[in-house]
Amino acid sequence: MSRLRPHWTLVLALGWLAFLLLPVTALVTHTPWGHFRLASGDVAALRTSLVYTAVAMVIVVAFGTPLAWVLARRRFRGRAWVEGLLLVPLLTPPLALGILLTTLYGPYGWLGGWFAGLGLSLTNTAPAFVLAQVYASAPYYVVGARAAIEGVSPELEQLGRTLGDSPWQVFRRVTLPLSWLGLAAALSIAWVRALGEFGVVLVMAYYPQGIPVKLWVNLQDFGLPSVYPLLWLFFLVGLPLPLLLGLLAWRRRPQARPDVAGI
Repeated sequence: MSRLRPHWTLVLALGWLAFLLLPVTALVTHTPWGHFRLASGDVAALRTSLVYTAVAMVIVVAFGTPLAWVLARRRFRGRAWVEGLLLVPLLTPPLALGILLTTLYGPYGWLGGWFAGLGLSLTNTAPAFVLAQVYASAPYYVVGARAAIEGVSPELEQLGRTLGDSPWQVFRRVTLPLSWLGLAAALSIAWVRALGEFGVVLVMAYYPQGIPVKLWVNLQDFGLPSVYPLLWLFFLVGLPLPLLLGLLAWRRRPQARPDVAGI
């Protein structure tokens, strides 16, 4: 089979990109611009999603980064099992994951009952909302953060240790500066994943309503046209961060070497 010429591969790539972006064009053409207004509760849903997603990301980064570092730098018995278990929440259907979390953390679950005894309810509350987002987004961050840390040369870290730095100092002075772009990209993916999570949040924390659940409520109560304004808000708050990091990663990509044989 003959190789595809470069210009044909470019055409195919652009065609595939256009296919993926077709839903966005539908949003532009079908938005009722003459009657563009938010429904009641949309601003509150936006505030809920932004505040609680930010809290969830702090938790994900604080606990996910050490796990990513261990998986990237340590070799231990059972490591493959840990990596496999990490993917279980990622591979579980969102509605199923929400049911499992509610079974565990709900008022009749053994862990939920224990928290209820402490006065903390983990269904239909702000903590439940954050917990659902953490479960939905943490695997994405850990997988991306692990790849970013693995991209840092261990020899550079070893050099820092030979200078007397502690493991934390090596991570702060060597690993973090060299992997920050990959870590930030992993965080942006986790951010969008948590911000747009519907299935887990729907089952575990219908209240307080964030953007995805409010989109569903608007669709059920007022019809399709009422969804578009809030959907535009979701894109405006959810897309800039990953798009910016993607642009930074593209600009910092290694430059291809010229084909010496073709000179």
